[in-house]
Amino acid sequence: MILITGANGQLGTELRKLLDEKNIEYKATSSTEMDIIDKSAVDKVFNEVKPTIVFHCAAYTAVDKAEDEGKKLNTLINEIGTKNVAESAEVAGAIMFYISTDYVFDGLNKNKYKVDDSANPQNEYGRAKYAGEQIVQSISSKYYIVRTSWVFGEYGNNFVYTMRRLAENHPKLTVVNDQFGRPTWTRTLAEFMLHLNDVKAEYGVYHLSNENSCTWYEFAREILKESDVEVSPVTSEQYPQKAPRPKHSIMDLSKAKDTGFIIPSWQEALTSFISNISK
Repeated sequence: MILITGANGQLGTELRKLLDEKNIEYKATSSTEMDIIDKSAVDKVFNEVKPTIVFHCAAYTAVDKAEDEGKKLNTLINEIGTKNVAESAEVAGAIMFYISTDYVFDGLNKNKYKVDDSANPQNEYGRAKYAGEQIVQSISSKYYIVRTSWVFGEYGNNFVYTMRRLAENHPKLTVVNDQFGRPTWTRTLAEFMLHLNDVKAEYGVYHLSNENSCTWYEFAREILKESDVEVSPVTSEQYPQKAPRPKHSIMDLSKAKDTGFIIPSWQEALTSFISNISK
């Protein structure tokens, strides 16, 4: 049996949709059904479900709030919650999937970040997610840590929806053009997670985003290419944010490709996504 945490989130919902399409049985839990911060609540669900695979999609993702007002919750969910889930998964003998982020890197590397490159998170969210990685590695004997970046999808708030919404009321938008990364469609990420299990890939750390890289400005222009909105580039200094973002967080995808997984470009993924939500 598959157990999904954070099943109502952006990735969790995408994963449920994919499993439904494949007629694969699973147990979906949200924070109301299993509060991952509460170890006894986690143990109770694991004892009932007896999962063989755990897709740990629950996370605190308010990056800027994590710097101050959300700092405690960031730690509780991304570290303590992950520890509780990993411990119960290990007792159950289940495979543990943990979703991490490009924010574990400092963004100073001008080349692509490889899976074994040193982490050096520059914000509280990245720090907590990296701590979660270390917790999983210390507890789990069977685990996949999948780092991803710039996630967009049908379910939940994301950059694509934000740009499309702003374009409805603003003739001109400014978007940061000095941060480089890889956008990731939740569908591609969910398919990769199932693929790792299907092909019995080697346990460990993987990077998964869509192919090709861009700046947020280039991403925005592609999102709005069918609209009349003028999109202009600005620097990070012109658009200050509470949590520092890595300037260059393009991750190397070769390990994921070596498993036989075919990765579409972010442009192809974006086109498919917009086509899906426009139906």
